[in-house]
Amino acid sequence: MAYWLMKSEPDTYSIDNLKGDGRDMWDGIRNYQARNMMRDDMEIGDEVFFYHSNCKQPGIAGIAAIASKPYPDPTQFDKKSRYFDSGSAKDNPRWILVDVAFVRKLSRIITLAEIKAEKSLQDMILTRKGNRLSIMPVSKAHWNKILDLE
Repeated sequence: MAYWLMKSEPDTYSIDNLKGDGRDMWDGIRNYQARNMMRDDMEIGDEVFFYHSNCKQPGIAGIAAIASKPYPDPTQFDKKSRYFDSGSAKDNPRWILVDVAFVRKLSRIITLAEIKAEKSLQDMILTRKGNRLSIMPVSKAHWNKILDLE
């Protein structure tokens, strides 16, 4: 099993939205490195930290799980979608996604400030300057430490 962190803006799609839906597709990824991780590295059952980004208090709000194999992101073909990609062909789609399923909300949000302040998490990808990836791997040691902070 692998561990991941996936970012979402809570005013767009929050852990509460996922809790209500139970399962949803993780669409709109338009970064090749993030796409490649979904396509090549994620497996059904992998666990995910659901991270609220671009908000007053960014941090890890809950846990989800990878619930599907990768498949083409339908928004790339929808001309009305902000994620439409005229260069992507149905027979050779450029963008893929996976479904994620709700596991649980954390008892509290583990804030980015807390994560940055924790010495044992200093080498976590999330804490690196200039990191803008919306999907990133998390080591088992980092996963466990963050859960200890809860």
